Amino acid sequence: MRTTPSPSWLLWCASSVLAACALLAFWFQLGRPVPLPDATAPGTRLQCASYSPFGKDQSPFDQPMALRPAQLDEDLALLSTRFACLRTYSMTGLEGLPLLARKHGLKLMLGAWVNSNPADTQKEVDALVKAANAYPDVVTAVIVGNEVLLRKEATGERMAALIREVKGQVRQPVTYADVWEYWARYPQVAPEVDFLMVHLLPYWEDVPYGVDTALAHVQAIHDDFARRFAPKPIMVGETGWPSEGRRRETAEPSPVNQARFVRDFVHLADRLGWQYNLIEAIDQPWKRNNEGAVGGYWGMLDADRQDKGVLYGPVSNVPHWRLWLCISCAVMLATLAVAGRPRSARAALALPWLGAIAGACLTGWARQAGVGARYPGEWLWAAGLGLLSMALLADTALRSGHVTGWRTKAMHLATRYRNTLGLLAGYATAVEAVWMVFDPRYRNFATAGLLVPALVLLWRPAALAPHAARLLAGICTVSMPAQLVREGWQNPYAWGWAVVAGIMAWSLRPSAGRLHRP
Repeated sequence: MRTTPSPSWLLWCASSVLAACALLAFWFQLGRPVPLPDATAPGTRLQCASYSPFGKDQSPFDQPMALRPAQLDEDLALLSTRFACLRTYSMTGLEGLPLLARKHGLKLMLGAWVNSNPADTQKEVDALVKAANAYPDVVTAVIVGNEVLLRKEATGERMAALIREVKGQVRQPVTYADVWEYWARYPQVAPEVDFLMVHLLPYWEDVPYGVDTALAHVQAIHDDFARRFAPKPIMVGETGWPSEGRRRETAEPSPVNQARFVRDFVHLADRLGWQYNLIEAIDQPWKRNNEGAVGGYWGMLDADRQDKGVLYGPVSNVPHWRLWLCISCAVMLATLAVAGRPRSARAALALPWLGAIAGACLTGWARQAGVGARYPGEWLWAAGLGLLSMALLADTALRSGHVTGWRTKAMHLATRYRNTLGLLAGYATAVEAVWMVFDPRYRNFATAGLLVPALVLLWRPAALAPHAARLLAGICTVSMPAQLVREGWQNPYAWGWAVVAGIMAWSLRPSAGRLHRP
């Protein structure tokens, strides 16, 4: 005897197919290669790039510093195919770099690290002078300090005196490097240098520039400085764009945006005859400790010395999108397997979509943690939010299907801890909400980490103590307009986080758990 599939089963099948198609469209859109004009003709080297020699397991704060000579040699061999010159920032540990640069046909713009410690500064300056005089065929310019005035580690008079000291001992042009605003704030420095090395980083401006307007900003500042300080030459000492990290207003890091900015800048600089140095040659993950996730991803090569596609060829924001699609689909299928036969038409319709959203969020959260987590505490927090999402998702899946067999025991376990999980989700959202108001500059939005708990609790609220529910809901509610004002109304990620906080606040209100009926 043939049986006719129930309406709920047919709805479940149709909803599952549509949700899977939505996942495919989502990851394909993120990962599709974007064609862009190449930076230069194949085989042509770019002018100069900043070089820091540290691997992904190294930092300049590691003492004693132990740079691997073989790594330096391999780096310069690789970079010499892309750049004619490298800019450095410190002499410590890099005393042998000029000899390697000569070996690989590279020129160097050597920098001395100047800070508030006179002894350390003098040691750096002495090493800089020694290297410049020993390798005049390799060292094309020397840089006395980098963003020292920005860090407020020296006065303008002190920097002017240091520059004069070095100029009296070397034959190469001497300069100082800083953000464009600080050249204007300390006018006593410019007369001492042979040329101005100006940092133009639209992403880091107090009012950030999106990639669409960034190049116009760079040109406007360069042209203004060329007029203001004529006839002294101007060099763009640092410019570039990050491939990963948090969005700041309209400035969004991504591989496509990085490639677009760098390639367009190179075309502009070549057309106008500018001298420039790109930041940077190789990703430096250690910079995330000071600048957040974005600090580690300005390189043309990643920390493993693999080409990121910044200069040539089509660019994808998510090169391994097929892998992430498969993981997302696996999460969705696991959600449906836990639920089994849907209990109602509502569950049959909603559960596949919840599973698809969970798959996208969990994989997105894993990618975000891999990019931004800097120390064990951040890894544990990211893992905790992922486990919280999975636990609440499993609870909802069990409640959405017919409870039979092994699901009976699992259902009892889930019921015992559901209110605790709801409390933890509310707490985590409140913590993230406070961070995004009071300490947002170097933090990424936790939207992917907390959207699933917010949606699950919206569907089936937990019963929390009224005072805890009011406190957590109040924090989430108050944070929404505060963080939107700080982030700017043009940041869609800020709006996304506001939506998550709003959903959680509504789900946590004291009446939600009492009024909900399973």
